[in-house]
This record gives sequence, structure tokens and C-alpha cells, in this order.
Amino acid sequence: MRAVSDDAPLLQDLMPWSVRPLRLGRRWPMAPEPACLKARWARLTAADDDAERAALLHPTRARGPYTAVAQLPGHRTPTTALAREQGPCPEPVRVRHGAYDQQWLIPDHRLIDAARPELWRVADDTQVFAIERAPQAEPDEPALAFSALLPDGHSQGGKPSLIRPLFRQPGGREPNLAPGLTDWLAARLGLTVTAYEVLAWIAAAARPDPAGTTVPLPKDVDIWRAGVDLGARSVWLHTRGARFADPAAGRDSARLRLPGGSRPYVRAPLPAVPPPEGPEFDPDEQCLRIGTGQVSPVSSAAWDVTAGGVRVLEDWYGQRVPAPADGSLEALCPPTWTRAVTSELLELISLLTLLAALRPDLDAFGERLSAAAASGATPGATDLCAAGILPVPVARRRPASVLEHHEEGPDGQFALL
Repeated sequence: MRAVSDDAPLLQDLMPWSVRPLRLGRRWPMAPEPACLKARWARLTAADDDAERAALLHPTRARGPYTAVAQLPGHRTPTTALAREQGPCPEPVRVRHGAYDQQWLIPDHRLIDAARPELWRVADDTQVFAIERAPQAEPDEPALAFSALLPDGHSQGGKPSLIRPLFRQPGGREPNLAPGLTDWLAARLGLTVTAYEVLAWIAAAARPDPAGTTVPLPKDVDIWRAGVDLGARSVWLHTRGARFADPAAGRDSARLRLPGGSRPYVRAPLPAVPPPEGPEFDPDEQCLRIGTGQVSPVSSAAWDVTAGGVRVLEDWYGQRVPAPADGSLEALCPPTWTRAVTSELLELISLLTLLAALRPDLDAFGERLSAAAASGATPGATDLCAAGILPVPVARRRPASVLEHHEEGPDGQFALL
């Protein structure tokens, strides 16, 4: 146990409610493109008999052809047993896969072993999810990633992540922050402090620690403003412009774009079918080669970005190589590399390039915070305890009650939340 001292408080105390990653139980309900998910669903529902349908489903102890479950919040999907399902595929939704990838998921509770409904209830256009990597993960990687999309919490390298929503209620209500934290910061800084600003500060100040993620807090207004500005840019990049957009600060809500001279382009056509061999990187020519295709310029900094010790671009590519044709639903993949996938690759390269360019500023800010802590200019956990903010009430570590929406239970029954 980490003793409460003048050390920086832990993120688990500042954002006390966390949710474990989604557990699909089968890989086929998620894919890089929605069309193949609809093809997989059509294959499942067209199965000739129960045995074939069960084999395609890939049953587990949690989910099988006759498992009775409720709807996922916000998605009016059928709740009849999958063994009797004949309807169309529920419309796939975009989700965050891992730290940087975006994929599509069939939002059907009958297909997902542990869907974490409490996350789906609060996923809306005001929410921001902080994805906290395991303390034992790679020490040189950022402690946090951020997403506007519902994240699956998957972690490259096999280490679990924790998902911390900024808000406990839909519509940006009831921040997932230690009660009284924003008022305490406002009183110390002489400013109005919002939940979004606290999240931006966390994005700039959070550092990995063996005990968890630490978040030094400021006494100085100038340090606070610098951290909030820096963190806002970081979250804006991670969410690809969906959150913290501010054109006046150079953060447009449009698609992320690099300056013309450093913007990646397809210099030689990419192969119609991606080869199983991973992409190759030429640092001298700043070129990414996929078979006979070429994309450039690609910086070494973007190529070297890792998550869970796994190179992000290599992992992204591996997710899009067709699976062996073994008769499984997962083997149903797009027959060719589509233009949309190429656009996603270029966008990911741009994102990694921009995040790598921000890294020196974040490191320099961390050194500034360390110097402030050494001089006693950062309050610690004992200050929060003295103010009655820590320890947080046990109830704040659990989901909030959400009673606004009807959610259909198994076979058309309604669930009372």
C-alpha cells in the first residue's frame, strides 16, 4: 500500500470511479469496417441448424445461443435468444480499440461476455474517457490515453487498462472527481475551475508510478494555466478533434492535419490485398512500405510510438490483415484494402506524428512540476486529506444510479435500474 504522504495524489483518488475493460469473449463482433460485421451477422443468422449457429457464435460460459440478456443502454437491439434471431444486423458503432485504434462493434449484448453497461449509459457527446494503463506497463509510455468514443480498454501487450469516465451521469452531469476537488482548486488558484479543466490538467501532469498514476496539483496560477492549455491540446489530439476543440487556440474540430510538407501521402499504390508480412519502415527516406506500396513522409518518431510495448503502426496493420479462411466468422473480411482503410492509416500517422511532437512539451512540463514539488510548491495528498477531500466516499467508486432510460430485458421484459 502506498502511504498517504506529501507525495502527489493518485489518479484513482482524483477520478475514483473506474471500469474494467470490455471482454468480448469472441473476436468476430469487432472489425475495422462495418460491412464485414454485417456479412458475419448474415452468415450467423442464415445458419441451417442450431449446431452450426452455435459453432459460428463461439459460445462461452457467459454467452451462448440461448443466453438471456438485456439490451445495451442506448441501443434498441432484440433481446430474444440468438438461436431464434432472424432480423438484420444491429447498426455497428465506432469504438476506441486500445490506445490509438478505432474499430466497429456490433452493439448487441448477446454477443459480448462483459459489455460494461455502466459505460454505455454515460457514453455521449459530452463524455471523455481516460484510459489508464497498468502500473507495470512500459515506463516510457504515457500513463493515459483519452477517447471521445466508448473504449474497449484493450491493451496491447496483454496488460489490462482501466477506463475512467469524466462524468458519472449522461449529459456531462456529476463529474467523476473527488467531491470538493474543483472548489478546493478554485479557492487556491482564485479562478473558476471546471471538470474539463481538471481533466486537461491531469492529461498534462499525470505520470506513471509503481503504485498507479500520480497527478501533482498546482499552487501557482501560471503553472495551472500552462498545464490546462497543454493538456487540452493532448486530449484534443487523442480524441481526434472531438473534444477540446478551440480554433482560436489552433485546435480545430475538423480532421487532424499536418502542415503540407510533413503530411503523409500514398506515393505508390498500396496492394489490393494486404500481405501478411508487416509494414517496413525506412528511416532514411521516411517511408512506410506495405508490399509494393509506399506512404511518406512518415517520421521516425511516429513509427516508434508504442502502446504496451507494441509498435502502434504494426499492431494497427496486423488488425487489418485477413484471417485464415477457416470457416469462422472472423475470417469474413473485406476482400480488398479499401480507400477508407487507407484514409485511416494516413490519419493515424498524422495523429502519432502530432502526439510525438507534443511529447517534448509534456516532458518539459513534467520537469517544471518536479522542480515545483522539490521547492514545496505543489500540495500533496495530506493537504487533500486535511481539506476533507480524501479519502473519497466509497459510493464514488461505484457507478451512479441512472434511471432516465428504459432498457429492455430478456425476451422483451423491461429492466428496472
